[in-house]
Amino acid sequence: MTLPPPPEAYSRFVERFPGLGDAWRRIADAGRTGPIDERTARLIKLAVAIGCAKEGAVHASARKARALGIPADEIEQVVALAAGTIGLPGTVAAYTWVRDVLEP
Repeated sequence: MTLPPPPEAYSRFVERFPGLGDAWRRIADAGRTGPIDERTARLIKLAVAIGCAKEGAVHASARKARALGIPADEIEQVVALAAGTIGLPGTVAAYTWVRDVLEP
């Protein structure tokens, strides 16, 4: 998979703090080890980002999901599934973050 380029703020941060950038890449690599396929892992990461109310991580996960070819309706269903756990206000916020990516 060819990932979309990271946001400029991320690039500037890891340029300023390369050790943290290297550590982050090692953590990400370690998390990919296991039986879960890349597509499922991407949807799980989107769900976790939604549950934690991390707008930037939701944006990144949605961008990466689209780069994997995951359809918009599946990405939106992940948002809908969060409603029972995080409540309607948080779900609507997450929906707007996902729509930021799906409707640039």
